[in-house]
Amino acid sequence: MLRHPRELTGSLLLHALATVAGLATPQLLGQLVQNAERAPTDITRIALAICAAVVTQAVLTRFAVLASLRLGEKVLARLREEFMDRLMGLPLTTVERAGQGELLTRTTRDIDTLATTVQLAVPDTLVALATIMLTLGAIALTDPVLVLPCLVAVPVLWASTRWYLHRARAGYLRANASYARLTGGLSETVEGARTVDALRLADRRFQRVNGDIAESSAAEGRTLYLRSIYLPIADTGYILPVAATLMIGGFLYTDGHVSLAAVTAATLYVQQLIGPVDRLLFWMDELQVGGASLARILGINSPDNGSRSAADAPPTGAASAPSGDPSPPGATQPFGGPVELKGVRYAYRPGQDVLRGVDLVIAPGERLAIVGPSGAGKSTLGRLLAGIHTPGAGRITIGGTDLGELPLSDLRRRIILVTQEQHAFRGTLRDNLLIARPSATDRELEQALRAVDAWEWANEQGLDAEVGSGTEALTPSNAQQLALARLVLIDPGVVVLDEATASLDPHSARHLERALARVLEGRTVIAIAHRLHTAHDADRVVVIEDGRVTESGGHEALVRQGGPYSRLWRSWQAARPASRPDPPPAAPAQLRKGEA
Repeated sequence: MLRHPRELTGSLLLHALATVAGLATPQLLGQLVQNAERAPTDITRIALAICAAVVTQAVLTRFAVLASLRLGEKVLARLREEFMDRLMGLPLTTVERAGQGELLTRTTRDIDTLATTVQLAVPDTLVALATIMLTLGAIALTDPVLVLPCLVAVPVLWASTRWYLHRARAGYLRANASYARLTGGLSETVEGARTVDALRLADRRFQRVNGDIAESSAAEGRTLYLRSIYLPIADTGYILPVAATLMIGGFLYTDGHVSLAAVTAATLYVQQLIGPVDRLLFWMDELQVGGASLARILGINSPDNGSRSAADAPPTGAASAPSGDPSPPGATQPFGGPVELKGVRYAYRPGQDVLRGVDLVIAPGERLAIVGPSGAGKSTLGRLLAGIHTPGAGRITIGGTDLGELPLSDLRRRIILVTQEQHAFRGTLRDNLLIARPSATDRELEQALRAVDAWEWANEQGLDAEVGSGTEALTPSNAQQLALARLVLIDPGVVVLDEATASLDPHSARHLERALARVLEGRTVIAIAHRLHTAHDADRVVVIEDGRVTESGGHEALVRQGGPYSRLWRSWQAARPASRPDPPPAAPAQLRKGEA
């Protein structure tokens, strides 16, 4: 109403005029009944007037409905855009906690339900209310006494509607939640079909789906039960005013208090009220469904876009980038100082800290390797450094500025997280690369692909080759190279690598890491090292154990100390295949620093 007052007013005005045109017919029919014996010659004139009123009402209704639908489409389009803005602004932790089924249900079923509500239920409800008020006004103008029989239905409809509304909202919220669980279970079963087959989990998944269907059925049955009580009572309420008007109007006519024309017109008006009252009560149910869907859609919130906290960053996959060009070709991202962690603590569950008071300073341009046993908190620390999570306690600053105070666009220009979770969007290979820098030329795309040893297969397929879901599937190693090529195009100041080459074989991974080291020279690189040759090449190694920094220093110095890192190094060396030595250093890349 506040955003579209002109369109809403115009639509309601057209509906009101159509209703007024429809109110002429009962009056004319009343006159026809009143004058049938005394003035039969008026029949033709009254019949023509009725036809004119009906045609006028039809024309006005046509334009009124068109205006309502246009307004509904405009409102729905705005709601869809706002929903996508909220969805893309969700913190990654919220996405992971919600689950795929919940987000899919809100994106599909709830949006579709809301579309029906916005396009049909809301405008039709407003029209029904306006029609009821105008019709009651017409009855009052005909004879005020005849308004009283209409009120006999008010207590019945008021009590039944109140009973229904008090219970309906919770019922529809439960139904939508159960549908989300059902969708999530089916999606997991399909995506994990090979695992289900290999581990013979079909019966267990079948039981899970049956349980979800039973819960959804019970939730839908609850709302059906509410409707089965409410709607018959409402239908009874429609008949009472008609019967009361005929009976009371008949008594008043026999006593000479009202005319036959007035009783006829009032009865027809009451009969006309059944339609809008029925629509109002019918849409009342749809409004409850739409209200539940709207609550679920608006439940996806994001803060003001002006200054967003790091925790509100969108989900980050293999390489995330801000929209638009992060930097012009050949420009290294400005980096104003060190990355500092002071007393950083983080817990996925209250009272169970994964990181316990981490203090760390990373100098500009330093190559830092973070190592430690599984579950020590290495990946969590990487996500905190990239601004995916917000510390539960302590601070993380870059150049003295808290990450939580940086606008999202600025944060993504400074720090990029690259993980083993890569994704190729459906489209051409060129499209997937231009995500990182839309203005990049084919020459620059080629240089980025060469930098990560991906040009040979990319050139064979062609930059216009279709990749992504339902098309040519990239191998895991090719998809990872694609993600790293995006990183080269983004050219950030700080790079956090978390198992970025885990999908490659050790020989290829080593070769790619050395190529990346040349490309990323001069930038701050924080590598979550699961293969310790990454730590060997780093300027400094930090050991994380049980959520704390236990050692920090150069590779050789830490090996000589005989501490945790030395034990990790000896264990890793003993486990390496003797037949697969590290490859020799690659030839110098034909890329100047920052050229990508």
